[in-house]
Amino acid sequence: MTSPPGKDETPAASGFLPAQEIEAILSGTHSDPFAVLGVHASGKTYVARCFIPGAGTVVTETLSGNDIGALERRHDAGFFEGPVSLRKGQPIRYRARNEGGEWIVLDSYSFGPVLGPMDDYYIREGSHLRLFDKMGAHPISHEGAEGFHFAVWAPNARRVSVVGNFNDWDGRRHVMRLRADTGIWEIFIPGVPIGAPYKYEILGKDGTLLPLKADPFARRSELRPDTASVTTGEIAQVWDDEAHRRHWEEIDPRRQPISIYEVHASSWQRRDNGDMLTWDELAERLIPYCVDMGFTHIEFLPISEFPYDPSWGYQTTGLYSPTARFGEPEGFARFVNGCHKVGIGVILDWVPAHFPTDEHGLRWFDGTALYEHEDPRQGFHPDWNTAIYNFGREEVAAYLVNNALYWAEKFHVDGLRVDAVASMLYLDYSRKHGEWVPNEYGGNENLEAVRFLQTMNTRLYGIHQGVLTIAEESTSWPKVSHPVHTGGLGFGFKWNMGFMHDTLQYLSREPVHRKFHHNDMTFGLLYAFSENFVLPLSHDEVVHGKGSLIAKMAGDDWQKFANLRAYYGFMWGYPGKKLLFMGQEFAQWREWAEERQLDWNLLEYNLHEGMRRLVRDLNGTYRSKPSLHARDCEGDGFEWLIADDRDNSVFAWLRKAPGEKLIAVVTNFTPVYREGYDVPLPVAGRWKEILNTDAEIYGGSGKGNGGAVNAERKSNGMTMATVTLPPLATLMLEQE
Repeated sequence: MTSPPGKDETPAASGFLPAQEIEAILSGTHSDPFAVLGVHASGKTYVARCFIPGAGTVVTETLSGNDIGALERRHDAGFFEGPVSLRKGQPIRYRARNEGGEWIVLDSYSFGPVLGPMDDYYIREGSHLRLFDKMGAHPISHEGAEGFHFAVWAPNARRVSVVGNFNDWDGRRHVMRLRADTGIWEIFIPGVPIGAPYKYEILGKDGTLLPLKADPFARRSELRPDTASVTTGEIAQVWDDEAHRRHWEEIDPRRQPISIYEVHASSWQRRDNGDMLTWDELAERLIPYCVDMGFTHIEFLPISEFPYDPSWGYQTTGLYSPTARFGEPEGFARFVNGCHKVGIGVILDWVPAHFPTDEHGLRWFDGTALYEHEDPRQGFHPDWNTAIYNFGREEVAAYLVNNALYWAEKFHVDGLRVDAVASMLYLDYSRKHGEWVPNEYGGNENLEAVRFLQTMNTRLYGIHQGVLTIAEESTSWPKVSHPVHTGGLGFGFKWNMGFMHDTLQYLSREPVHRKFHHNDMTFGLLYAFSENFVLPLSHDEVVHGKGSLIAKMAGDDWQKFANLRAYYGFMWGYPGKKLLFMGQEFAQWREWAEERQLDWNLLEYNLHEGMRRLVRDLNGTYRSKPSLHARDCEGDGFEWLIADDRDNSVFAWLRKAPGEKLIAVVTNFTPVYREGYDVPLPVAGRWKEILNTDAEIYGGSGKGNGGAVNAERKSNGMTMATVTLPPLATLMLEQE
């Protein structure tokens, strides 16, 4: 701990400062400027010292402007000191003059620390859950002055300074105070305005001056290609989303309809000149679109600040800073509030698995492997050329856990979709023999990452009960979406990558060959209820040469559209929550590319507009029928009716929920029009056709069952309905 200035007399304060100490201040190598600069007791009087480059004379004043003494110029570079008329140590200011004029400098070194012993205790323990209110840059009123408090973790640095326009980017001007117990450096700088770019200048323990670093806790950043952090006020949003948040706090999300529209904010739509939309412009367009389409949530690809557009945000250098591409952070808060007012949740893709190696970022932050593992076998990801967080280090885990809490508290986000979880869980992920380090038991499980994920989920759900956490986990790691106390990772949901892979592979095959791959569509039901699954048709499936969803479908154009319509009906009737990437709701032909907006002109064509209408109606049906969503994650909500008709490539099952009407989902994945096809149903009587993907309004041929079918008990004791199956189509039949 460092004592507040003016409280204790230091050896240097007994008289004029020795020349070697002055030189150390001027060269930026002094070990503790707070021990000599500012106000200090000197016997029964007080002395003030300051470094103000360019000043010819300096007069010391109280903060209220009372003259308390002129200082002697001890060095031409701008070092001044002398006695001042004070009865106690207190914050002061200087009136500096030269031939060009006069200016006021408030002395940061005359102010006491802001962080306290309890902060030190919880930070050192790794259990501080409000780091986002303590670290980084925050506007405060401190000891009679307004300004910004800066705090950064750099335990191995010899010196850390705040630099910006307010001090001519001179690292000698605002050297920070080290809190030795935690390795955190802090300083209060009066007079710094909102909107000021800043960075940290760090001198490594070996004396090497590092590249200027952005603030790991920055809440606002410059627009790329500039990389500085920016001072900003606290979020001033007046929230009126209590009803929305209370709803999600009080219900079980596994039993709610969840249909997610995945969006890349900079390429959904753009201005006519090609510029990106602001958050307010997105709110005017995207929110009503999602309301009309019936989606329950918008999931954004990462919006934390990132330097490289083609990374899509997955290589972030500012976890706490909404990217400047769409305006100020308050704009994002307004967007979320606007979504909540109409009942739409907002989920963010969140990337705690790795970070980029840009020199202004976290890598070798204080001249050592601070946020990452020092051993590249644990701290470097060869696939992505990124650094891997050291999850076992308490301060690093706390940095990430607090970031999850930050988005939920400050921006009211409804959930986090955690990216690349598999790369976190396995020490040998994408590594050959000899390129990885086993855990303490000799296995390949990253036990530190497991503990981090469990802690993150426990903390987040414990404080914000209404949030969702969703894991993108591509392996068979057990209990990803099970509670931590049962040995699980604690996520609310997990992406069902197997469903996506198997079904898209099936639909890429010509219908005549599908009977040989029937199990691709049935195998998923063997594990469909082992986790709380989200069925993802995400951005990953429509890039890097994979083609759009419509392009993946087999057949000519008519068959491609029919296949995709049937597939959407199949998916919306299948157990699990839904996720669809933007543009796929209207069957965009081109692959997604981050540098251009979607091909909205396609909606002028009936087949594309028909696909959009189908997705809208699927969402409406899914949301309004509890049988289709209330048991998405439970086996008693599903029952096979037809699982083995591989020759005809027909599948049929029941969806059900307690006290609700049964719904049968029937899919014909061949282009054959089948009349008189018998479907077993559990209850005799009339079953209403509530959805038919082959309807003309969706661009289909209009084949169907005249609105309903009748199920009759046959002589063999079975109840059957004779159904017309349109070609390449899905039907939903509801018991009347």
